[in-house]
Amino acid sequence: MTTRTSSPAGPGTRPGRGTGLLGGALTAGKYVTLVVMSVATLLPLVVVFMTSFKTERESANGGPLDPPDNLFNLSNYQLAFTQGHMLTAFANTTVILVVSIAGTVVIGSMTAYAIDRFRFRFRLRRLVIAGFLVAALVPGVTTQVATFQIVNYLGMFNTRWAPIALYLGTDIISIIIFLQFVRAIPVSLDEAARLDGASSLRIYRSVILPLLKPAIATVVIIKGVAVYNDFYVPFLYMPAQDLGVISTSLFRFKGPYGAHWEIICAGAVLVILPTLLVFLFLQRFIYNGFARGATK
Repeated sequence: MTTRTSSPAGPGTRPGRGTGLLGGALTAGKYVTLVVMSVATLLPLVVVFMTSFKTERESANGGPLDPPDNLFNLSNYQLAFTQGHMLTAFANTTVILVVSIAGTVVIGSMTAYAIDRFRFRFRLRRLVIAGFLVAALVPGVTTQVATFQIVNYLGMFNTRWAPIALYLGTDIISIIIFLQFVRAIPVSLDEAARLDGASSLRIYRSVILPLLKPAIATVVIIKGVAVYNDFYVPFLYMPAQDLGVISTSLFRFKGPYGAHWEIICAGAVLVILPTLLVFLFLQRFIYNGFARGATK
């Protein structure tokens, strides 16, 4: 004898229909959100790119989405490169960028190595981490008066060493990234190297540092983009014209009564291109670094 059980939803209701409609609505909402966010991200870039080819009259009288009459008008790029001293700005930016990133990698990896490996001999490791966290949580604007006085007292004002020293300061993000990778390295490798007579510095240089390549790539990208895009620190601590960086070189075309937006947009395109190429070339490193750092 068989017993027929009725659906809780009642006769005539198709099982899974509501779930299918809900799933379809969620999928559609997901793609709509992606399209909206993509447009919101790409639209300003399109406006900047089109404005960089416009003349001064087109930029002043036309709308932001109006296409330029001549798409091959490169006069704005020439003016931005020459009058904005972009070549000098790129050279200053490269020096500051290389020294700051190299120092951040060395300081961050050494700090992470000392915190993780010397737990018994390094009694103040918790205090050091707390100090980095407190310094990172304090808004930088609130301490600029004291920071400016210290930089001026040390004779670093109007030199490249002022932003370098500030960029090498509090960087808890880099330390945390390195710390996650150092903790995943087996301690047995350190012990084997120590049995062979290697010192702590030799272990760090020959064993730990080569295994931190994914973390180094991640830190290089994050720190490099932050230093490359920073405007406040170079503008405040390097006001000399021959010490301009790429973020402050575009400020030359902003006057008290107006701005040459077409030239500024051309300079912005020149500034965006290096970071875009570097990111496209190294994007797999930053994704792999974050994923491995999260799972280790």
